[in-house]
Amino acid sequence: MKSRSFPKIKSLTELYERLPEEERIMVDVLRQIILENLPDHCKEKISYNVPYFYGKKGICIIWPSAIPRGGIKEGVLFGFWQGYLLKDEDQYLIHGSNRKIYYQIYKSVEEIDESKIVKLIKEAVLLDRSFKK
Repeated sequence: MKSRSFPKIKSLTELYERLPEEERIMVDVLRQIILENLPDHCKEKISYNVPYFYGKKGICIIWPSAIPRGGIKEGVLFGFWQGYLLKDEDQYLIHGSNRKIYYQIYKSVEEIDESKIVKLIKEAVLLDRSFKK
């Protein structure tokens, strides 16, 4: 399906209906980790047809490969909008062609490392607090 003809997704229900089971599970696990670790002032919305989390600026995004324009052929990308500003002490994130977004791609739910993700979310939230609104 060409990305131009891909219908706009307006809700998580619509997104989940379009995903293969393995991607749906990974998205759900990642969302739960994020939601449990973001402060109340941070919000989630569907943007670019995928879950997008933000405070003063974008914090992170979950992009399943089943959704066009994510740049991945399989799995689920979990990326930080300001990834280039994170210390990422564990060197967990990958730096691709986008100069700002650093990410990790998961091909199975077993690959998701909650402790490393939580550490990065906390760092990203502190960074977000430093931005002017």
